[in-house]
Amino acid sequence: MLRFFISFFSSLFQMMIHILTTKKHIIQNVLSIYIKTTGGNISIDIDPKCDVSHIKKMVAPQIGLQPEELKVIFAGKELGDDIIIEECDLGQQSILHVVKIKPGNVQSKISASSTPNSKTLMPLCESLDDLMFSASSGSRTASISIGNETSTSDSLLDEIEVVANNEKSKPKKVHFYVYCPTCKKLTQGKLRVRCHFCKSGAFTVHSDPQNWSHVLESKQITGTCENDSEFCENILQNKEPTFAEFYFKCSEHISLGENDQAVPLDLIRPNLRQLQCLACFEITETIFSFPCEDDHVTCLDCFEAYCKAKLSDRQFWQHPEYGYTLACPSGCANSFIKEIHHFRLLDDEHYERYHRFATEEFVLQSGGLLCPQPGCGMGILADPECIRITCQNCKYVFCRNCLQGYHIGSCDPPEIQETSGTSGDCGTELNCDNRNGAGDDASRTTIKVITKPCPSCKTPTERDGGCMHMVCTRAGCQFHWCWVCQTEWTRECMGDHWFG
Repeated sequence: MLRFFISFFSSLFQMMIHILTTKKHIIQNVLSIYIKTTGGNISIDIDPKCDVSHIKKMVAPQIGLQPEELKVIFAGKELGDDIIIEECDLGQQSILHVVKIKPGNVQSKISASSTPNSKTLMPLCESLDDLMFSASSGSRTASISIGNETSTSDSLLDEIEVVANNEKSKPKKVHFYVYCPTCKKLTQGKLRVRCHFCKSGAFTVHSDPQNWSHVLESKQITGTCENDSEFCENILQNKEPTFAEFYFKCSEHISLGENDQAVPLDLIRPNLRQLQCLACFEITETIFSFPCEDDHVTCLDCFEAYCKAKLSDRQFWQHPEYGYTLACPSGCANSFIKEIHHFRLLDDEHYERYHRFATEEFVLQSGGLLCPQPGCGMGILADPECIRITCQNCKYVFCRNCLQGYHIGSCDPPEIQETSGTSGDCGTELNCDNRNGAGDDASRTTIKVITKPCPSCKTPTERDGGCMHMVCTRAGCQFHWCWVCQTEWTRECMGDHWFG
């Protein structure tokens, strides 16, 4: 009897394991996608091994049409009936657009679908994989072969494989790098397209993008919008071109819909030309390419170290157009990094410092000032005529001219300020109110003794030896001043007290 129960439960246990294993296998081979039509959204589960014609047969009865009346659009291209789903760049919960073929396009649709291996019916991401380049070293132009056509352009050299005149060379898959706000890190991205005007994904491009300007700049590539919006219909009636709008999605998490976007990091590229890092001379798989004429590149580790060093010395530039950024370390002209999301490569601590320094620099260049209270540094934008400044963060009241506690009368010379700072004398009632304990007072006294503000931008500066000739290290200032006089450096300073 005991053996019977043992055998029974053993068989039952093995059966449950078999069911769970089979169910897991089935779940892994089912692709859940959304079909977007004019009548609404349809959720379907399909086998990645099936072709596009199978999707049409599934969707057609639900919208009251025949399969041959439908066209399927994904990533800027109409998908041919013989295209296998797993060959497309589809992920879980991706969106396909299914629209009714407009009158007059049925015959062209049938002839296109019957064309074997038609590359024009592959999605945009797949057609980019077929771009073949034959470029000499250092050249920024390349010969691009698409189907049977050949053209020359400023190509995406670092996103497509460079082929050295070898017909048997197999192109590598295109890799774009993005910063994903959801994953909060650098990831590989997927290129997508929609109508520039109505933002509909039911859009087919007339030609593939050939370079980064086609992707990042607006109104570069034309196409056909299949969405029945009044706005696009008016554009067609006025015979105006309909433009494509390209954007990127993260490839590492499940799609969150058409509004799920990532920031393209166009300066981070695969090192397909095996270029050496400018700093360590290593050849790495992924590189950072500075936007300079000499195409200087660094590995990602050296780029991060370069950013941290410049950040510690406050050597970032507050560019009027690009924001708080850096240029090529070789000093190349017009080499500023335009997309500041590239600095997301920094760790959380340094990126928080970058964000704080950028805010402070913006305040200073906008005519504002920073609260001099130790531990505060709040940015303050006040009227230029206002001398008595109150920090809204720590409530510290100080003089705009000397950045000391607010006082009545003219500001004291720096030497007197340092002496009075160590004497413990409050001086005025306002100064007494701003004393937040012995610890804060000692900190203020120490800062006053070992540092002096730059006469131009008021940045606290510590002298660690050498002559009295000081150069402000803050990017955008670079003011030459005298440590003794605290004025602009002159020949008199050089002759009187250059070395003390």
